[in-house]
Amino acid sequence: MATIDDTDEPDGPLNRWVQRAIEDPERVYRALFYTAMIFFMVTTLFPFYWLLVLAVTPNSEIIGGGFIPEIELFGATVPFPLPVPQGFNPGAFVDVFREIPFHLYMLNSFALAVTTTIIVLVVASLAGYVFGRLEFPGRAVLMLAILAISYFPPAAFVVPLYDIFAGNAVNIPFTDVALFQSIELLNTPGSMVLPFSALFMPLSIFILTTFYGQIPDGLEDAARVEGTTRLGALFRVIMPLSAPGVATAAVLTFISVYNEYFFSSIMATSPQAGNWSPLVGGILSYQTQYTTSFNLMAAASVVGVLPMLILVVVAQERIVSGLTSGALKE
Repeated sequence: MATIDDTDEPDGPLNRWVQRAIEDPERVYRALFYTAMIFFMVTTLFPFYWLLVLAVTPNSEIIGGGFIPEIELFGATVPFPLPVPQGFNPGAFVDVFREIPFHLYMLNSFALAVTTTIIVLVVASLAGYVFGRLEFPGRAVLMLAILAISYFPPAAFVVPLYDIFAGNAVNIPFTDVALFQSIELLNTPGSMVLPFSALFMPLSIFILTTFYGQIPDGLEDAARVEGTTRLGALFRVIMPLSAPGVATAAVLTFISVYNEYFFSSIMATSPQAGNWSPLVGGILSYQTQYTTSFNLMAAASVVGVLPMLILVVVAQERIVSGLTSGALKE
């Protein structure tokens, strides 16, 4: 009778790889990790690389194309896998400040981001304290309603907000009865700060609610015994002890507002915006009715994103620790 020899090595490279993977699963985990890391690095860094290619290419050469050259490989002519600059003009990074006062547009975005972050932190801290430390009927339903706001697409708010910020009368739906006459906020900081605060508020409330709920009640009670009010305990005890969560909410809000494009491109990019146009307004200023300076737009995009790149590199540990520290209930 024939017998099966279990000691035989599996045939084929795939079977051998499967056998080694079963014997050493850590090898598979490392391979998957490096594969995913390379994929996300390529997909994340390629837009930035493409902006650099456009920025150093003279504008006259951009329209002609030809960013994918052909190379000789093993006797065959194949296209190069990455675009390469057509020429070299690093002076575009200086011209972005000569053509227009681009630094003012960066300062405008910085000021809008700081203002929105302060508003979001103050309101989200109060809401986080209520949801995280107080018991009241309907708390879960109200929290769910707040989080549901973050799932609405921003495009759904553009038309009504634009109509209101333009100073038009607000009517009762499906009627011609006017409720009130809105204040004209279009092309002003208010037309950006208000939508930004509403859009980025739910995430901050969720983060701070998680952190504030973990602070032991005894610490707040001790502060209350010493004569501190609830607001005093919030700002003197709870917020300092929840510093990772507060920093995470602040950094995420700041980065999101600074890089925001949708509302900024609609609410404050017209000539009437004056000195309050944000970063996107400065980038679009290199495009006129008859000409478009693609290299300057790309260079301005690179220059504008550098402060956020530095902020992310400096605060990445704080962001990760803040997001993970609030994940467990201790």
